[in-house]
Amino acid sequence: MSPPVAPVGWSRWLVPPAALSVHLSIGQAYAWSVFKPPLESALGLSGTQSALPFQLGIVMLGLSAAFGGTLVERNGPRWAMTVALICFSSGFLIASLGAATEQYWLIVFGYGFVGGIGLGIGYISPVSTLIKWFPDRPGMATGIAIMGFGGGALIASPWSAQMLESFGADSSGIAVAFLVHGLSYAVFMTLGVLLVRVPRGEKPVDSGPSAFEGPQVSARDAIRTPQFWCLWVILCMNVSAGIGILEKAAPMITDFFAESSTPVSAGAAAGFVALLSAANMAGRITWSSTSDLIGRKNIYRVYLGVGALMYLLIAQFGDSSKPLFIVCALVILSFYGGGFATIPAYLKDLFGTYQVGAIHGRLLTAWSTAGVLGPLIVNWIADRQEEAGKSGPDLYGMSFFIMIGLLVVGFVANELVRPVHPRFHIPAPKEAADAVQRQQPESA
Repeated sequence: MSPPVAPVGWSRWLVPPAALSVHLSIGQAYAWSVFKPPLESALGLSGTQSALPFQLGIVMLGLSAAFGGTLVERNGPRWAMTVALICFSSGFLIASLGAATEQYWLIVFGYGFVGGIGLGIGYISPVSTLIKWFPDRPGMATGIAIMGFGGGALIASPWSAQMLESFGADSSGIAVAFLVHGLSYAVFMTLGVLLVRVPRGEKPVDSGPSAFEGPQVSARDAIRTPQFWCLWVILCMNVSAGIGILEKAAPMITDFFAESSTPVSAGAAAGFVALLSAANMAGRITWSSTSDLIGRKNIYRVYLGVGALMYLLIAQFGDSSKPLFIVCALVILSFYGGGFATIPAYLKDLFGTYQVGAIHGRLLTAWSTAGVLGPLIVNWIADRQEEAGKSGPDLYGMSFFIMIGLLVVGFVANELVRPVHPRFHIPAPKEAADAVQRQQPESA
């Protein structure tokens, strides 16, 4: 499928809605927890088992983005969005069959493995195209799309809950809910497939500097640079710190104020989770747009430096003030979302637009790592502290200080970022194809 080239006069502002149609759909992944209790009840699963489809989905997101990034660049956004549509929707349909027949392995395979491939390809599908359409505001452009991934759960959570209430929370009701998800997301993502376009050879109208100015680095060469690995560490540390709160938000705020005069109810804890999701979404567009004004390195100084300060405030004073705890957590989650949205623009600044989608895909392996690392730190330490007879804020103090250490590591890595050495540069965009052909025998 050849990339569809925009006709003369095509508005670049039609491209972000195309990207949003995909990201709002695959953002459903953050709402998986809605299905956990019904699955546990209907199929007799443990909490660990019911989390497996989500965990596998995130792992496959990173792996498919890493291995499929070059194909996305080569075949274009329409191909990538089509693959994402097929895999993500098929994953729900397979999961629906698994729920209907009470074969849990089909749910894991469908939602986690097949759907996870759709997550990864869909996540990176619009990045390179958006940056080429908006070379003057790459942070804002990618922030708009990636905001959708953070905001998808705000739509999917109540929608999924309503379906389970209407269809029933038994295995057949879950199967119908999965079926409706798969068909609905297929229709919605088709809008993006039909709408997306790549820019013509000239720069987009009123877009400022050319999308192809500056140094260009291939994905193959990018992973050989220290800059790539510095950004890998930065993203991994920032995500680990954010997901450490996000994954355990409801029980965390309940534990922190369990012994106060006004303990947190289950409903209030759920509201806190919704607030964190909103902060995650808002941070993706707000902070990534801010990076266009103050620079990528400076905004990551904020994410990592101020994020460490927020963790310190929670660790030291969080149990004495609910507003302080909530505000610090919201700031951390806004930085979590902002870090995701800003990283493509940071990659563009360092490596150019030539294969930025493929480079972004490889970098997302940091997300897969952080998705295991962050929850593991918080949950393992909380379990050990509970076995030692501790409770309340004491369950989390040590893990918060570890998070501070991770953010400091990320801060140092950010300070080490320098412009890419000219030996990695492709001579000129028009010679890029020749450069790729010269590399193919080596990478075959």
